[in-house]
Amino acid sequence: MTQRLSMRCVLLIAVIAATLQSGTNGARILSVNVFPGRSHWQMISAILEELLARGHEVTVITNYARKTPHPNYTEIVISPIYDFWGKSVKVDSLYDLTEISIHSMLMNFLYPLGLETAEYAFTRDNVMHFLRHDNTKFDLLLAEQFYQESYLMLAHKYKVPIVSIGTFGFGHYMGPLMGQMNVWSHVPHEFLPFTDRMSFTQRAYNSLVSFYESILRHWYYMPRQEAMAAKYFSFLPGPLPLVADLERQVSVILLNSYTPLTTTRARVPGLVPVGGLHIKEPKRLPADLQTFIDEAEHGVIYFSLGTNLRSADLPPEKLAIILRVFGSMKQRVVWKFEDERIENLPANVLVRSWLPQSDILGHRNVKVFITHGGLLGTQEGVHRAVPMVGIPIYCDQHLNMNKATLGGYAVKLYFPNITETSLRGALEEVLYNPSYKENVQRVSQIFRDRPVPALQEAIYWIEYVERYKGAPQLRSAGLDLPWVSFALLDVVGVIVIGLALILLALRKLLLAFVGDKKRVKRKGE
Repeated sequence: MTQRLSMRCVLLIAVIAATLQSGTNGARILSVNVFPGRSHWQMISAILEELLARGHEVTVITNYARKTPHPNYTEIVISPIYDFWGKSVKVDSLYDLTEISIHSMLMNFLYPLGLETAEYAFTRDNVMHFLRHDNTKFDLLLAEQFYQESYLMLAHKYKVPIVSIGTFGFGHYMGPLMGQMNVWSHVPHEFLPFTDRMSFTQRAYNSLVSFYESILRHWYYMPRQEAMAAKYFSFLPGPLPLVADLERQVSVILLNSYTPLTTTRARVPGLVPVGGLHIKEPKRLPADLQTFIDEAEHGVIYFSLGTNLRSADLPPEKLAIILRVFGSMKQRVVWKFEDERIENLPANVLVRSWLPQSDILGHRNVKVFITHGGLLGTQEGVHRAVPMVGIPIYCDQHLNMNKATLGGYAVKLYFPNITETSLRGALEEVLYNPSYKENVQRVSQIFRDRPVPALQEAIYWIEYVERYKGAPQLRSAGLDLPWVSFALLDVVGVIVIGLALILLALRKLLLAFVGDKKRVKRKGE
């Protein structure tokens, strides 16, 4: 135990020392974040605010303006915010994504979402004016790693290293970008509802899906990002590098994940898990909300479907089921519901269009968190040690909830099949079976047990990359190999050919030997 504490102290001192060393001479950092995702911005803004606090100068392309000005903060605001749910997502309702195929998820949801939000930002006059005319000398590009690859051309313009922020956690395409081979046998694709303990059929399907997305990304998606970069950065003297080559120059990816909420896997030093860095100490709640929760004799159920899924858009039959179940519970319910004029609201239910989720989860009276299984919400629930009822809808939400059920701190419901019986049963199971609370407390301790706090580690690696001009010492030599050599297919090919030649030679020798025996036998006759 003493040795373990000593090691932590050494690591903490190293991080603080490096921070002080870099903080005395602030770097000029360009941050580009064109995807209009409020939850994504929570993680990014936490990093930017800490960079400002450490004396760095930050210029940011963003959808969300800072509430108060800062002398070291320059922002290029994308306005108005692009309505990607209305324009890019090709489904009638987000709740229909529960049963969407991987192909449709990519082609009708994620790829259009990424390509259209990226191009929309290019069409804003202030963004293009900045891209064309800004001559600031930057030291580093800090880019969100979420379907905006064409903006990596900024690293070419300013001749700076890149740190990217994987707000979505680990994407299976990230490994090869950092010189690491994915292992599909025990690392499930982020959109599949599998754990790291897959059956043969699941491993086969996982491999097929992972390979299929790799092909689709290479041949369909990335060419469109390449074309976008060539179009909007045509003012730069050519020839322009390929976006795919710029991706492979990323020094560090800060991953919004951390054990045990993500699958354990091998990773190169440049893949740094910092999930939960946005979580701060809980603050006192607004007065009416504080009183409502404080006075809940039997505890509180907190219900939120995040920033993208709206409870107000629930199908009427599901909404009626939820209201009846809530009205039958003796617990109070705090519900993020975007239309506060909702009818037939039970007396024990309080609704607000917006709620300070992390602070609510930090209240001792909150007994259950009903969640869609989004990454930030899951992290907050675990950090605050609140057991969950999960209703995943799309993307990584299924994987997050599978990890939660496997860890014994959540019950998962399949949205299309929700009934009064299943919802009430799930809530009562989590409320009255003490194992869920015990398990989430154990997992919470693991999630919070780190050598240094997540935000400090993220800042350390940003400053490290800037300090060592891209930190080439982190770069895997595998990135310089053709993919045939990277996968050792050339070596395997030579071995196979060699074995084939040996077998062919043995066959010839055997045939010659048999032929000689036959000739000797005929002569003897």
